Amino acid sequence: MENKKIESYKDLIVWQKGIELVNEIYVLTKMFPKEEMFGLTNQMRRAAVSIPANIAEGWGRNSTKSYIQFVRISRGSLYEIETMMVIAKNQNYINEEQKSSTSSRIDELGKMLNKLLQKLDSYIDKN
Repeated sequence: MENKKIESYKDLIVWQKGIELVNEIYVLTKMFPKEEMFGLTNQMRRAAVSIPANIAEGWGRNSTKSYIQFVRISRGSLYEIETMMVIAKNQNYINEEQKSSTSSRIDELGKMLNKLLQKLDSYIDKN
């Protein structure tokens, strides 16, 4: 497999997976009750958007320390969504299959964010 040079945050698989999660959250929350439009629906969508948006913003800062902070914010938003998925399931807004499928995507993204943080931390340690 050929390694592609990363020229933009858009080349990062973690950012691409973040965009996929945003799409999934938007589809799921379309089924939520109307009274949740300004509650859980809005909060889940904002947290989901925050993940790839913070990866992109951190990339644009041109500072590794700053980038680490933005990736940590992304990870925090991911954990927020994980918690809201439990709430959505408890309220019967989603079923177990939907929760499980999204949870798998969340777990994968969490591992990727942690790996990115480790790489960025090791870069700082070397310099």
